[in-house]
Amino acid sequence: MNEHSASSLKIPEQQAVFRELVANALAHAGKLGASDAVAEVSESKGLVVSVRSGDIETIEQTRDRSLDVTVYAGQRRGSASTSDFSAQALRETVEAAWHIARYTAADDCAGLPDPERLATGPYPDLQLHHPWELSSDAAAALALRAEQAARDLSPLITNTDGASVDTFEGHFMMGNSAGFMGGYPYSRHNISVSPIAGKGNAMQRDYWYSSARDWRVLADPADVGRYAAQRTLARLSARRIKTGRFPVLFEAPLAVGLIGALVHAVSGGALYRKASFLLDAAGRQVMADHLDLYENPWMSAAAGSGPFDSEGVRTAPRSVVTGGVLQGYFLSTYTGRKLGLPTTGNAGGSHNLELRSRLTRGGDDLDAMLRKMGTGLLVTELIGQGVNYVTGDYSRGAFGYWVENGQIQHAVQEITIAGNLADIFRQIVAVGGDAMTRGAKRTGSVLIEQMSIAGA
Repeated sequence: MNEHSASSLKIPEQQAVFRELVANALAHAGKLGASDAVAEVSESKGLVVSVRSGDIETIEQTRDRSLDVTVYAGQRRGSASTSDFSAQALRETVEAAWHIARYTAADDCAGLPDPERLATGPYPDLQLHHPWELSSDAAAALALRAEQAARDLSPLITNTDGASVDTFEGHFMMGNSAGFMGGYPYSRHNISVSPIAGKGNAMQRDYWYSSARDWRVLADPADVGRYAAQRTLARLSARRIKTGRFPVLFEAPLAVGLIGALVHAVSGGALYRKASFLLDAAGRQVMADHLDLYENPWMSAAAGSGPFDSEGVRTAPRSVVTGGVLQGYFLSTYTGRKLGLPTTGNAGGSHNLELRSRLTRGGDDLDAMLRKMGTGLLVTELIGQGVNYVTGDYSRGAFGYWVENGQIQHAVQEITIAGNLADIFRQIVAVGGDAMTRGAKRTGSVLIEQMSIAGA
């Protein structure tokens, strides 16, 4: 076993080197005759340690770097990349991209963002970089501690799918011929556990994890393990239920998926291809009128934060949905031009999104949400894809808990929940105060007035 973490990235020194590499790539593209160019240099390192049944299963250390170049010959575009940062490799990569650009078809919407939309420094310190100089031995000890805590909770925890600890950090510098130059370091860290309970045909498994940019705010590994075990044990009462239409409560970690479905449906790629059930939806009611959806790229240490998007367009907080009415889409420069609209600074995806309800009150925890639902299904796991974004039809395999009079009765398995996203969004009755963040999205549990449940 390697007892040491991967060597430091030496980010301050490398950022200056990367800036020079980007400038050289842009200059060479200009000499070749490119009308515009973009270059990005990046470097990252990672450590993943997995354990299972008290033994170390895998140790993986990664170290990657890349120089990516896109050049334009008018509205013809070509791209190339290399991991070799030598002067010769840089020139050859730019020339390869230029060669491709000269022979591709012209695209009226191709090109750099409008200069006035590009971010300008100095950029705010969003606290996105918190390196964790963790040795493989130390990572293994944390993972073993998490797994053992799960197994110690109950003799009914008979096995595990393992536990893992991973840490990742990187940095980049990006520039274009319109004058943009910017980059920053970043990090992310995770602890996860997946216990197994029961034996034979009565086995169940669940999982839990903690993720953060700053390793110091990760949950204690033992707490992650115990909670994962509690979730697994609760599944042992699982059985099927009858088919019907009932209220459905999405647990907060799953409810973020509903935000993701909305984002997909109102993203530029789906819209200009006319592959969305929410075409021309801006200014229209798309969710229940007590709901607001906010995007904030400037949250400190958050997963979806950044001073600019992947094109260098400056970001800014905004309201995406206000009182259920869609205020705007998620657009890059290219998809915006396809739609005749300006970019929204979302090249590379959405930033930190939070769904809120004007009806949520203090004390609206999960137990309170169960009481609001009365009788229905609490969903804690979804299986498969089953979303048609052209029609909005939604059908997913599910696992959860049957609730009567606001109290969980037993676990439920081998069921399918179905509806149409247009109806689901409008039939959100309540959002809990039990908000959780998963990735770049945050919401509490979400109560849907009624969905179809296919059971026994």
